Amino acid sequence: MNKFNLSAAEIEQRSRPRLALVVPCYNEEGVLQTTIAELNRRLDALIADASCASDSYIVFVDDGSKDETWPIIAAAVAAAPARVVGVRLARNSGHQYALMAGLAYVTDRSDASISIDADLQDDLDVLQEMVARYRDGAELVLGIRRSRATDSWFKRTSAAAFYKLLGLLGVDIVEQHADFRLLSAAAMGNLRQFPEYHLFLRGFPNLLHNRVDYVHYDRHARTAGQSKYPIARMLALALDGITSFSVVPLRLISILGFLVFFVATLLVIFALVARGVGEALPGWASITVPLYAMGGMIMLSVGIVGEYVGKTYTEVKRRPRYLVDHVEGGVD
Repeated sequence: MNKFNLSAAEIEQRSRPRLALVVPCYNEEGVLQTTIAELNRRLDALIADASCASDSYIVFVDDGSKDETWPIIAAAVAAAPARVVGVRLARNSGHQYALMAGLAYVTDRSDASISIDADLQDDLDVLQEMVARYRDGAELVLGIRRSRATDSWFKRTSAAAFYKLLGLLGVDIVEQHADFRLLSAAAMGNLRQFPEYHLFLRGFPNLLHNRVDYVHYDRHARTAGQSKYPIARMLALALDGITSFSVVPLRLISILGFLVFFVATLLVIFALVARGVGEALPGWASITVPLYAMGGMIMLSVGIVGEYVGKTYTEVKRRPRYLVDHVEGGVD
């Protein structure tokens, strides 16, 4: 199938890509050895059936782990220096930045990359299908969860509400897609042109290229360790997603201001009419309730504006998003 109308030369060029698997890790000692073995096995299978080139490889990015994650990665590099690369960040920078560090490493060293979490909850059975979609011409292949049955009720509910909110705010995002995706060299090159500090990679796919395809999979339960996305980090990621891709909250402040002014005008008219007919106005309620309502709306509005100003402040400083402390191994 030639879904994207590739030329014969393009089909030949994509026939056996050099593939890089990018795996961000943070305190994953409980599952990492299993992950390394399984990814090596899967990569061997892809090479054996000619889905990817024999010099394809895996990059593990240690996001400032405090356990034995880095020694395990270093041992894997020593055991297979032509297959495994370890990138160690100087400090814990966050999942999105660790993922970006891995993508930055492989951008000029691969034809395509697949990002996957170290816990292997994403289904490795679709790796071959992802590569097949790339060979058919897709520049991005996004993994879409069929369901969130392995998540808690709270996580399922909050995720659904988050996607709906982003849609209402005008953010073009693919529902049920996290960070399990294939990027071609062209898409990775395009991603490199987005220099912003605050990253929300899940919002980027539709900006990087119009040749996008999808694979659907069932997400597995975590076999060891615990989620690295507690509520605080989930909220921070959601906030980054909203403020990075939508100015609707700022526009809502203007609408809110107009509505408050309109209601205040009606109250003034009501007060004048009541005074004219000789009826007494309510006492403290007519003063206190509007006062607290106005105060709350003003503080909320200032907070929303402050969030955008704060994001602008961190962007203009142009500080690095992450610092690489050491690269173990390496490929050309």
